[in-house]
Formats: sequence, structure tokens, C-alpha cells
Amino acid sequence: MCGITGMMLFNGLAPSRETLQRMTDVIAHRGPNDSGFLTDKGVGLGFRRLSIIDIREGHQPLSNEDESVWIIFNGEIYNYKELRAMLIDRGHVFRTASDTETIVHLYEEFGEDCVAMLRGMFGFAIWDQKKRKLLAARDHFGIKPFYYHHTSERFVFGSEIKSLLEAEGMERSVRPESLLNYLTFQYVPEPDTMFAGIQKLRPGHYLTMTEDGRMAVKRYYDPMFAPEDRPFEDYVEEIRERLKSSVEHHLVSDVERGCFLSSGIDSTAMAAHMSMFESIQTFSVGFEGANNETIIAAETAKALGTQHYAKIITEKDYFDCLPKAAWHQDEPVADPSAIALYHLAELARQHVTVVLSGEGADELFGGYRIYREPLSLKPLSWLPGPLQRALHQLAQLLPGGFTGRNYLLRATTPLEERFLGNAKIFSEDMKASVLASHADLLGTYKNPIQIAGDYYSKTRHLDPVSRMQYIDMNLWMPGDILMKADKMTMAHSLELRVPFLDKEVFDVARRIPMKYRLANGTTKHIFRKAMEGIIPDFILDRPKLGFPVPMRDWMKGPRGTQVLEQIEAGGIGNFIRFSAVEEMLAKHRKGEGDYARRLWTIYMFALWHETYLLPGKGTQGGNRDTVYREAL
Repeated sequence: MCGITGMMLFNGLAPSRETLQRMTDVIAHRGPNDSGFLTDKGVGLGFRRLSIIDIREGHQPLSNEDESVWIIFNGEIYNYKELRAMLIDRGHVFRTASDTETIVHLYEEFGEDCVAMLRGMFGFAIWDQKKRKLLAARDHFGIKPFYYHHTSERFVFGSEIKSLLEAEGMERSVRPESLLNYLTFQYVPEPDTMFAGIQKLRPGHYLTMTEDGRMAVKRYYDPMFAPEDRPFEDYVEEIRERLKSSVEHHLVSDVERGCFLSSGIDSTAMAAHMSMFESIQTFSVGFEGANNETIIAAETAKALGTQHYAKIITEKDYFDCLPKAAWHQDEPVADPSAIALYHLAELARQHVTVVLSGEGADELFGGYRIYREPLSLKPLSWLPGPLQRALHQLAQLLPGGFTGRNYLLRATTPLEERFLGNAKIFSEDMKASVLASHADLLGTYKNPIQIAGDYYSKTRHLDPVSRMQYIDMNLWMPGDILMKADKMTMAHSLELRVPFLDKEVFDVARRIPMKYRLANGTTKHIFRKAMEGIIPDFILDRPKLGFPVPMRDWMKGPRGTQVLEQIEAGGIGNFIRFSAVEEMLAKHRKGEGDYARRLWTIYMFALWHETYLLPGKGTQGGNRDTVYREAL
């Protein structure tokens, strides 16, 4: 795992080494083992390396034999040995044993089509000196990030936004439309970011940039579901074979490996499969209370025979790391479990350099409880549209506590408006009540329903559950799940690998009929069946918990007051009405509703704003430069 950054100047001048040095140094946490640079006419590349494969010879930027093609690469390619053998047969000569060099020669042989041939996680940039063109690509599912800033004068890019911000003349300002969408999604949906003028390359896309500034973006992979009605047992066997193969491929490295282990089926499946190939170390964190995941994780580790390490996160631990976590995130992600992941990565890095984790299983195999909603609403789905609309209007007139009101409202709301992904924090009406400015945009900006609509329009031929999974594959997973996984592990120079998000595993998952995914009152039914005999029985039917952060209780105590004070200190008064935040906290403490997630969403925006847009002001006792130095 590494960090990449670079710049193209369309006036033909080479970017300054000092600028590239700053852009590279600020992401030293992504690659503490080595650094490298390349400057050419109009182009500069910077690199930080975390040595995983071919530790001695994998220095970057790396070139082909005649130094006409150069690459900087963040990620791992799991089929590089097969590709390498094919390329050698075609006459290519290799100087290293790294997976990075395989991409260079693959590009020489196949050009831009090389991207679709890769199996792995990646964000990379290739500079073709002969064609005077840059090729940049992001992996199939968005495991690795790629950010960019494009104007008529230059193209700046990198693994993290903080690299781009080190380039001369980069302005820091909030993109109002991104804030509005963040308040609903709890992250900014791609390709936008919270920063005006900075975008993300979407998963499964690559872009080309010419020396005179012409950019083209193309999608090379679409994780579309295509159910096939085949025997249940056929899919069970395929899941077992593909997942075992994926884990084996993901174990390729020259450093110590381990596995995150919670109380759920996904991480347990990872640990169990790893144990088939080697003795492993496992890691878990939890919070004191009834849902302490470390208790079940320890029992699971004992059953699997792993060397296990665990940590209880106190309230103080959780909040003390927020300045650094907010800096590492680059933009606000209001998922409380991200901070638990920060601590989990810190624990694991004390023992290993690479960890496997279970991200992606829920999106592939239908693991979220919300996916069962179409089945529960089915009794009213047969009603014609006009009758549904009339029933919806009637339900709106019922008292708030009326039994069945919420069921009637959801059953008579079209799926395209009802489900926008795994988080829906603020509705449009709620936004209007908390916004201090930009409320005028609410009727004109590309809102969450329209953003999700871009993906719903491609899935009219699918069942409702598959459509929901497709939404999450394109919005929730890259925007929240994978973003926090990358940033919180890289904060500790830890490489995280996700074997579920392998295109060979997805090729099985996309073909599984909905009736096999949701059955017998459970989610991921067929995956649970496939794991029988592989993971302990007491894990097979455990409900999904994630990281159950006790945020609701914390907000009711003294911490709620501190959060309120820090929101006020965050400098977001031009965006959010502080009186509305005070009112939410008061209602939360009185038990008049659960406002914890809404408060946390605003709080993380305030921390981000203070960290990145108020550099002269402290963030919980440390200004931006202090946080930066401590993070390094």
C-alpha cells in the first residue's frame, strides 16, 4: 500500500521539486518506507511506499526498459504472477518481482484496456512520454481512492486530498451542494467532494489527460447484478471455491499478515479461510456494555485457533483521537464506526503490516436488514399507483404514534424515493430547518433522490432487493465503507485487503437469485449456508452489529455539551444554525427523539471545517499544523 500524487502543467513547464516534495511528504503515513519523484516536461510524479511485495526492488516511480513509460501505483494486484508469465511469453523483460512493473508492461501491450485485466485494488497513474499522455485509473469497486483537480492550467491528483491542497494556489472552500447531500448520506457521494474544485475518480473508471489539458473519463467496469435461476447447491459450491481462491490470492505479501475479527459472519469467514493457509493473528475492538463485540470475537478466535488481540475503547479514547481522525479522513464521513476502525487499525499495526477484512459481503450477498423491507411491504405492492398515492396521503394525516402509520407511509412510497442507501440522516425538510444559508439550493441542486435515480434508472429490469444492492455498491460502499477503511487504516500505515471485493467473487454474487439471498427470515441466507462447516456454528446466524458505538448515551451526558461547544467553535455558522443544533440536543436529552446521528453528522462537518478551513484555529487543542506533524 502506498500513496501517490502528481501534477501536469499545460504550459509545458516542469512542476517544482519543492511542490512535489510537500505533496508527497503530507501523505508519508501511507508509505513510511520509501519515497520517489519524477519530473518531466509538464509533468511531475511523487510517491510514498509501504513495502509489501518485492521489498528490495519495488521503488517507484517505476519505468519500462527504455524509460518511456512511468508509473506510480497504490494498491495490490493479485493476478500479477499470471499476467507476468503471459507478458514474458510475449517478449517483455522484467527488472523487478513487483506487481507494479506488471502494470507497466501490460500497458505497453494493451494500452488503456490493461485496466480491465487487473484483479486487485488500485489507484495509479501512468505517464507515457512518447504519447505525452497520462492514464489514471481506480479499481473496480473503489477500494483505493483517487482525487483530482482540473483547470485550464493544470491537473493535480493524489491518493488523498491533503496532497492536492499542498499545490500552490489551491483554494479551500466548501462546495454547498456537497454539504446538502452530505447531510442526507453522511458522506459526499462521488464524484464530488466537500471541497469546491476537487473531485474523485469513480470506481471502475479511468481517465486520460493530454499535455494540452484535454481530459476524457471512461467506465470500464459496472457491478451490475444479473440473477440466474440455477440450483441452490451450485451457488453454494461456487461461493466456497471463489472465496477460498480470493483469500489465497490476497495472502500474497512479504510481510506479516493478520485479520480483523468482529462478532459477525463476514470477518469470521475471512479468519477461517486465512487459517486454512497459515497461522494467523486476529484483532478486535469493542465498547463496554451489552454489545461488547470483543467477547464473541475472543470465543471465535479460540474456536479458530488464532492468536488474538483485543481492546476496549473508552469514551475518552474515542473522542481523544478525533482531531487526527478528522485530518486523515480528508472530508467528513459521519459514520461513528470509522473512529472504532481507527483504534482497531492502531491495534493491528502493532503486530502486522497487512490485514484482511470482511467489507463488501453485505453488498454482494444481501446482508443488510433493510434489504428485507421489500418483502415485508409486499402485501401492499400490488395496489395500483393512484390507490397507493391516496393511501399515502391518508397515512400522512394519521397521528405520529398511530400503529401502522410508518408501515403505510413506506409501503406507499416508491422504492426510488424510499431507499437512498444505508444512511438517510436529514430529509429535505430537516435540512431547511437547520441550514443558515444555501437553503435556496434545496429545490434546484442535484439532490439525493436524483443521485440515486441515476443508478435506479439502470436497474428497472431487476427485483427490488437487487436494485437496493446496486445503489449501495455505487454509493454507500465507496462513499462510506471503503473510504473509512482506506483512510483509517492508512492513518497507521496498515494495508487493508478485502477479499469479498474481488471481481471473481462478485461474478458469483451477481448471479445469485434474490430468493437465495433472503430466505428463512435471514439475510445472506445462501452465504450462511456456504459457510457451514467452515466457521463456528454459533456465528452462523448471529445478527449483524457492525461497531455498535454508544453514541446515543454519550450525547445524553456531559459529552453532548462538549460536542455542542465544539460545533459552535467549528466556524460553520455560515452554514448551520446553531440554535437548531441546540434544540436537537435538548430534545435528545428529554427523550423526545433520537438525534444522536444528526448531531454527529453536524459535529463531524464542524471538525472537518475547523481542521481544513480554519488553519489558524485549534481543533480540540491542536491546530492543523500540529495535527499534521503528529500524524507524521
